[in-house]
Amino acid sequence: MAAVSTPRGPLVVDAHHHLWDLSVRDQEWITGPGLAPLRRTFTERDLRAETVRAGVAATVLVQTVTVADETPEMLATAHDSDLIAGVVGWTDLTAPDVADTLAELRALRGGGHLVGVRHQVQSEPDPAWLLRPDVRHGLTAVADAGLAYDLVILPHQLPAATRAARELPELTFVLDHGAKPPVASGDVEPWAARLRAFAALPNTVGKLSGLHTEADWRGWTVRDLRPYADTLLDAFGPSRLMFGSDWPVCTLAASYGRTLATARELMEALSPGERAAVFGGTAVETYRLGAHAARRAGLPSVT
Repeated sequence: MAAVSTPRGPLVVDAHHHLWDLSVRDQEWITGPGLAPLRRTFTERDLRAETVRAGVAATVLVQTVTVADETPEMLATAHDSDLIAGVVGWTDLTAPDVADTLAELRALRGGGHLVGVRHQVQSEPDPAWLLRPDVRHGLTAVADAGLAYDLVILPHQLPAATRAARELPELTFVLDHGAKPPVASGDVEPWAARLRAFAALPNTVGKLSGLHTEADWRGWTVRDLRPYADTLLDAFGPSRLMFGSDWPVCTLAASYGRTLATARELMEALSPGERAAVFGGTAVETYRLGAHAARRAGLPSVT
């Protein structure tokens, strides 16, 4: 696709971040002293402050918990925001009425912002969870609704994800955080081989996100991340790779600004058009953000 630009330069989309309000709902995954900095409320206003400083024009809000009420809340937040262009929500893929539920979400206030669905597959003990018949039925409903499916998985779950993507070519599978490679240990295989097999399928997209939180939070360098970023770029190519901050989780290892600056450094060898894809165009196309991203950027349309 053509590069998407604003009067200030290429459109920058943060394709992966979270928000939560602990007065509304606990985030039970935030446990232990290491995650203590995340045990507070993060609002759209907090996000806006970060994105203004970083020059980000539009974002995609992603679910954090497997609670049905969270997605309507996120859609309402997006409806009231000129920053959040899309929402990746949650619904029970194993429910027989998943198609009806997706239609109901679309009919809610802000329902037009629903661009994808995600489930914490990384927490499922069955490595073949994605291949279960009831899950496949749910994934088919996601495809029929014209939505993408975000994958939050671990390296050992990549083979099942690859098979699911191969058997459902009509569904776009978006891989979050590169399937969380073992950056801290420096091991690249077998993660890289599994990642390449997944990315070889045309209905797969990757996110350049979450790498530094898989590294040593205090001592990581761009050099530590480069083998993994290079593998993602080589496997998906710029037209199927998108930047995501994973804010506020990223703040465990770096500020929002440093997270974006690091991603830019990792992609510095790309041409201007290729960088425009990674930092905006791929997200706009994959999540069909056109109208919302254009409004935020002050453009008549985005194609």
